[in-house]
Amino acid sequence: MSQSSPTARPARELRDLLREGEAVTIVCHNNPDPDCLASALALGRIAAAAGVEEWRIAYSGEISHQQNRAFVTLLDIDLQPFDPAMARDRPAGSLLAFVDHSVPGRNNRVPADAPVDIVVDHHPAEDIDARFVDHREGIGATATIFTEYVRDLDADLDEELATALLFAIRRETLEFLRGTTRAEYEAAGYLHERADTALLRQLASPSVTGATLDAIATAIEHRRTRGSVLISNVGRTTERDALPQAADYLRTLEGVETAIVFGIAGRSIHLSGRTTDPRIHLGDALDDAFGDVGAAGGHQDMAGGEVPLGVFADYTDDDEALVDIVEQVISARLVAELRLSEESSG
Repeated sequence: MSQSSPTARPARELRDLLREGEAVTIVCHNNPDPDCLASALALGRIAAAAGVEEWRIAYSGEISHQQNRAFVTLLDIDLQPFDPAMARDRPAGSLLAFVDHSVPGRNNRVPADAPVDIVVDHHPAEDIDARFVDHREGIGATATIFTEYVRDLDADLDEELATALLFAIRRETLEFLRGTTRAEYEAAGYLHERADTALLRQLASPSVTGATLDAIATAIEHRRTRGSVLISNVGRTTERDALPQAADYLRTLEGVETAIVFGIAGRSIHLSGRTTDPRIHLGDALDDAFGDVGAAGGHQDMAGGEVPLGVFADYTDDDEALVDIVEQVISARLVAELRLSEESSG
């Protein structure tokens, strides 16, 4: 495994590895966001410039957040549904790359034993194993790393790619208010004059579906606070990406430092949380609470998780009763993990 560093010129190491391949499959994490999608697009462009004959971007889950859908549509990003065979049955000369995630089977549907060639990520992670690894937890966005690559390789940066990378950095750092480093400002300065400002405005203000508004309204109605922690649920929803939007909104409620929202989407329970409390590492807290039954984790101030309905669904075929059971069990685990008082207020 090669653990790259700024002094090792990781962009050139990456280019040299890409030149060994004839094709590369770039795997996004489940339900990819702009940081993941822009990074995948940048890696594809770098691969093409390195002489790779074929590259493709694959993802699992859904692209349901209105901003993510607008990102894919307006930038005309060609995506393919991920098939495990893409990782398991690769021909000689075919490379497998992860962007914005790092470990097979974690927040992706890649078989856990699949060998990975390239990993570029900024999320906390352990046990990363690949031929090329550029893992920088201190950086605010994976798109920042790819902007560095584009600069170091003097790659062709058209309006489309510049706009994608700039929007991804802005979105991932919440307009430079979360996890921002000097590298994000330098990357944004480099990208700004090359980006399409009109397109940036379109991406920043996509239309919102009625189902998203309904989910946020339900989260507001069901909120319960224990001290500075707010926990809410949206019941069953078709809008998984309404959960982080609800968490963002509820975190701004007076007296609230931590907001966690969960709900059932498809055959899984999804969670999303936000905090400004320095005593809580939200990614670790959700991992400790749900890592034994699902996948959860993230940053200190922003995290999420997914728990298969599994055994919950075995208790009842009554959907209303199922929602009640999920609400009780998920809330109880959060209360226990965060050591909250059982007393709550609406």
